[in-house]
Amino acid sequence: MDIIAKTKPYETLREHTDELRKELEMLKATYGEKIEALISIDKNEFWRLLDIIIEFHDLGKVYTAFQNKLKCVLNEMLNTQNKYTLENTQFLNDIGHNYMSPAFMNFKKLNITNKEIKRIVIQAIIYHHERDLIIDEDLGKRLDKIIEIDLSNKVDLIQNDFNPKYYIRQKKLNSGYLQYAKKRIDSGDKNYNLYILIKGLTHRLDHSASGHEEIEVNSDKNIGLYTENYFKIKEYQKKEAQEFAIKNREKNIILVASTGMGKTETALFWIDKDKAFFTLPLRVSINALYDRVSKSDEINYNYAGLLHSTSADYLKDNGYTDFEKSSNLSRQLSQKLTFSTIDQIFKFPFKYKGYEKEYATLAYSKVVIDEIQAYSPEIAATLIKGIEMIHNIGGKFMIMTATMPTLYLEEMKRRGILDETTVMGEFISDGERHNIKILDESLYDKNNIEKIIEQSKNKKVLIILNTVASSIEMYSKIQEHNENININLLHSMFIQEHRSILEQNIKDFAKSKQNGIWITTQLVEASLDIDFDVLHTEISTLDSLFQRLGRCNRAGKKTTDNTNVFIYTKDKNGVGTIYDEEIVDRSIQYLNEFCNAKLNSEKLILNEKDKMDMISELYNRKNLKESEFLSKFDKTLKLLDGIEASELTKQQAQKMLREIDSYTVIPRNIYDSIRDTLIEDFYQLNNEFSKAYDEKNYDLIDKLKVEKRDLKNRILKKTVTIPQYKANKNSIIREIIIGNGLVRGLEDIYVLECEYDATLEEEQGKHGIQSIIKGQGVLLNKELNQFM
Repeated sequence: MDIIAKTKPYETLREHTDELRKELEMLKATYGEKIEALISIDKNEFWRLLDIIIEFHDLGKVYTAFQNKLKCVLNEMLNTQNKYTLENTQFLNDIGHNYMSPAFMNFKKLNITNKEIKRIVIQAIIYHHERDLIIDEDLGKRLDKIIEIDLSNKVDLIQNDFNPKYYIRQKKLNSGYLQYAKKRIDSGDKNYNLYILIKGLTHRLDHSASGHEEIEVNSDKNIGLYTENYFKIKEYQKKEAQEFAIKNREKNIILVASTGMGKTETALFWIDKDKAFFTLPLRVSINALYDRVSKSDEINYNYAGLLHSTSADYLKDNGYTDFEKSSNLSRQLSQKLTFSTIDQIFKFPFKYKGYEKEYATLAYSKVVIDEIQAYSPEIAATLIKGIEMIHNIGGKFMIMTATMPTLYLEEMKRRGILDETTVMGEFISDGERHNIKILDESLYDKNNIEKIIEQSKNKKVLIILNTVASSIEMYSKIQEHNENININLLHSMFIQEHRSILEQNIKDFAKSKQNGIWITTQLVEASLDIDFDVLHTEISTLDSLFQRLGRCNRAGKKTTDNTNVFIYTKDKNGVGTIYDEEIVDRSIQYLNEFCNAKLNSEKLILNEKDKMDMISELYNRKNLKESEFLSKFDKTLKLLDGIEASELTKQQAQKMLREIDSYTVIPRNIYDSIRDTLIEDFYQLNNEFSKAYDEKNYDLIDKLKVEKRDLKNRILKKTVTIPQYKANKNSIIREIIIGNGLVRGLEDIYVLECEYDATLEEEQGKHGIQSIIKGQGVLLNKELNQFM
């Protein structure tokens, strides 16, 4: 009689276990040497322990109640009641098989006598599925009863059907092994790193085998060689920063480099032949980087993965083949090179249930963190804690930034990260890019608006405001002055599909010969590769402000004889909410001091060294004392330093990292246009889905799952994310209801009772018909009548 391990596809326990062993051999063949360099015990013993864990990890599935559950599923799939005969049992299937598997282990016969190693092995097996089950005296008694009446009678079945590779305990089975699992292994344990590797790799082996996906793919595809070849084809010469990265491939790197220094290629040269994860703050910048690396007219590296919440949609919409397989491999952390948002791979500092999978993978990988200065203090603290953990286990990291806050360097030094394994390189451009003027005026003054309009007649003018509301206000004021001007607006309050078009529009505009005005928010600071002639911006913190400057005269090839950056300090929209007021005030002080020191200069050039010096001064612990920024930074680090292993779920960790405090909404006029199509179709699919489940029609269920997923993605493109406090303040959201209740599967999407202003136009572009979005997006100050 077969011991069943899986129902879909059908797999015996022996088959499933052999799949794990196959994945283990693949792991050894691809990154075995890297992993062996990290461990504290004999390398052969390390692989033997993993092999033992593989052999025993699912033996608890022999439990009668579990087998009966699988047989019921198989009978339903075959539409029969008697193909698989159920066994009589007094027990329920209410204890996971993982808690039972170690009962069959004889540690003496397995030559595992060290109590700490025994503890690691038992915890790797018991917690290879993370469940909310407390290991206490009651559980021990329940398991002893199950072991005595049920599992003890399964030894012959295991011997005959499973044909175990190792000795199976045949007598005196009991739950004594539970004592080794009561207290989870955490960073205070001397064998913590070994535990992380063994348990984390157990997760990866099991997930890969269960999904029938390879644990590592394209391990021989070297991004360093592809980048080298790209340079030869383009006849590019390596820059100083790139040579530095190549020289220090075996080190951790903190790279401070000006815009235009080729930081992306620098990172790719550093990664070279290793497995790697490349992180950026925003999805749009990650998507652009993925395209650049993957496309045939660029680096042409077809072996990268994309990992963020909508990556599968992006790959599908942009014509990438095998997007589902690629997405699955990325989620399994199997790709050779993965471009990712930090919420996907930097959850592990929260030590959520199952965090060892990420942590173990990063231990033998390289991690690139780009634009660290662009993150909030809470996320920056999480990244520094993550870097500390990666450093402690032996992984490699590269931090890339144009301006490195001194506070972050001070904290990394305090945590022992800046040791002999870490090098720092500064590569500062000495060219002139920004001739600035600080104005104690309002950007909205009539004279300033008229000046902007005049400039836009023969230049590309970029206006960056601190808030969505202020960007909409500026858009309206300029339109009032001159309705015929080429003016466009981009902010975060456009629905997803319109925002994607707008992001492409602004990039196309920047590369074109057109002149005109684009008004936007901090959305463009670290996400879009655009280059304008003139920048007008509200004051913000220096790090944010200098990011904005990088969108003007980006390549440094335009003249700086005249002022090309205008910074307005009178209005402080978003200060106290988006930006720390004390840091903004000090930023104004430093800018004024810089200007006063250059009073006799013909032009006020703010060079890269000036920027770095100001950031260094502004963001050190002494000057940040008693600021909200420092308070949030320190509070987050204290939380992460004290967090116990497996206190949180994966979802809780991800939510904390994303700082989710928002609603996903569909503006009312958009909702009305799709209610009788997309929404109604989704509602009907739910009904078909329920019927298919009632009829046990599993082929139809699979088909409908795909249809529902695709349809929900189409609906999500009609959504926008709004801050929770704005929705709560005005009570302007409604649940999606059809018939007598919520639409199942759309409970997390709401209808927004505010005006939405956007029209889709089409123009003849350089490469054919081009979609253009005109309008103001969501108008939160124009609430609709809720009785309409």
